[in-house]
Amino acid sequence: MLEFNNIFEKLSLYFQYPFVRYALIVGVLIALCASLLGVSLVLKRFSFIGDGLSHVAFGAVAIASVLKLSNNMYLAIPITVLCAIAILSSSQNAKIKGDAAIAVISVGALATGYLVLNIFAASANISGDVCTTLFGSTSILTLKPSDVWLSIVLSIIVLTLFILFYNKIFAITFDEDFAVASGIRVKAYNLLIAVVTAIIIVLAINLVGSLLISALIVFPALSAMRVFKSFKSATICSAIISVVAAALGIIISILAGTPVGSTIVVVNIVNFALFYLVGALKGVKA
Repeated sequence: MLEFNNIFEKLSLYFQYPFVRYALIVGVLIALCASLLGVSLVLKRFSFIGDGLSHVAFGAVAIASVLKLSNNMYLAIPITVLCAIAILSSSQNAKIKGDAAIAVISVGALATGYLVLNIFAASANISGDVCTTLFGSTSILTLKPSDVWLSIVLSIIVLTLFILFYNKIFAITFDEDFAVASGIRVKAYNLLIAVVTAIIIVLAINLVGSLLISALIVFPALSAMRVFKSFKSATICSAIISVVAAALGIIISILAGTPVGSTIVVVNIVNFALFYLVGALKGVKA
């Protein structure tokens, strides 16, 4: 009991500081947005697009850092969105299709970003800059009010788009042919999903780093799908799991001094293990 009281007092002390509250707000919003599209991306086998775009985001952030922009997202968002459109377009009607198109764009962006950081180094600690961009950094704990408001506005846009087009997303997730027959513009909504995914990835890069972003999208969705079989139930459960994991991960990282992104991902892994066990006990097939 005494140890619990000490933890509670320590948390109360930390939450007096605005930067801790900012980190929790932004972290929860990012996790929520990532989880909403997670179920659809996993079912459509689009989760690999998220992984590819995370490498693109790294390259864009590297260029923005060299240019010393006040906020990396101003450059990273349009570049990542354009690459999302390019990947989707090439996978549908170009000679370079599917995973090949993603490999070309993502690996090219990753290599370009690292090369730019080395040639136009903004600091003497290049390895540290690369590591924090790849695996997350303490920047989530040093957010300015303008960064918080930008994240809030973009998160509201993502949430609004998902709610407005929920029925269309549901339709194209399960049967694109039927959706086309029903008059739904499948290509347009696939493009919407790709663009929103790109925005989420850029938002999440400061939280978990470019190499760990896919975990925010995939793990909550897979965990929820182990227990729930309806699209709506799995999506709601995925959102709850993701928000709890983000909040818990941030709190643990503050108390234990561990990396924020890695801590959040490990919490998601533990959640997946628990839900996998629950699914096995319920007789759900893998």
